[in-house]
Amino acid sequence: MIPLDFDTRALLLESAQEHWEEQAKVRHEQNRKQIIEGLKKQFGDLALEDKIRNFIALGVKPFSVIAFHNRFLDQIRNAFVIGSYYPALTGACSLGERILNHLILTLRDYFKGTPEYKKVYKKDSFDNWPLAIDTLRSWSVLLPDPTLKFHQLYIKRNEAIHFKPETDRNDRELALEAIIVLQEIVKGQFGSIAPQPWFFWVTGEVYIKKEWENNPFIKHVYLPNCVLVGYKHRVESVVPQWVVNDQFEYEKDALTDEEFAQLRQKDLYPR
Repeated sequence: MIPLDFDTRALLLESAQEHWEEQAKVRHEQNRKQIIEGLKKQFGDLALEDKIRNFIALGVKPFSVIAFHNRFLDQIRNAFVIGSYYPALTGACSLGERILNHLILTLRDYFKGTPEYKKVYKKDSFDNWPLAIDTLRSWSVLLPDPTLKFHQLYIKRNEAIHFKPETDRNDRELALEAIIVLQEIVKGQFGSIAPQPWFFWVTGEVYIKKEWENNPFIKHVYLPNCVLVGYKHRVESVVPQWVVNDQFEYEKDALTDEEFAQLRQKDLYPR
C-alpha cells in the first residue's frame, strides 16, 4: 500500500454539463461552491476570479508518492495561483534541478562500477542538467518520458534564467508551461497510480512488485512511504493519516505477486 499526495479540486471547478441529469448538476454545483469557498479561505478573496482561473489552469496536482518534491511543488502552485508568476516559473525550474540532485546524490553509490560514476562521485551538487539527466537514464533510474520532460524543463530553465525582455510580458504563460512539465515529471517518475513498471494492481489497489524491492530508486523513494501488508489487510483510515489493520493470521510468510493478487481478490470479493 502506498500513501499518496494529490489534489483533484480543479476537475470539479468546471461548470456542469448541459446533458447531465438535474440531480447530478445540483450536486456538482454544491461541490463547486464548496471548493471555491475553500480557495477563498486558502488564497484570500482579492482578485478571486483570477485565482480560480489560475487554479483551474494548473489542473490536477499529480498523484504522487511522498518524496522530496511534494512540499515545494505545493509552494510553486500556490505562487502561480496568487499571480506570482515569475517566482513560480523560477521555482519550477529550480525544483527540477533539485530533484535531479536528490536522485544523483542518493543513488550514486549503487553505481560505482559504471562509467558515469566517475563524472559525478566528487560533487556535492549539480547544475549540469544534461549530465545529470543522462547519468540517471544510463542507470535506468529515470523512465523514458520523465527523461524527455527533464530535457524540456531544462530548456525552459535556461530561457527563464537568462535575460529576455519578453519575460516581462509573458511570465504567466512561461510559468504555466514550466509547471505543467514539472507535474508531468512528478506524475511519470513518482506517480502512485500511473502505469510505472514497478507496480501491480489488484482491484484498484496498487502495490510494489517484489522484483523491484531491491531497486535503488524504489528502495529510497517508494519503500519508505509504503506499508507492508498481507492480503487480508484493511485500510481503516486515510485522513488525517493512514491507518492499516493487518492483525491477521497468515498461512505463509511469503507470497509471489501472483499469489497475493489471487488471495486479495478472493478476500475482497468472496463468492
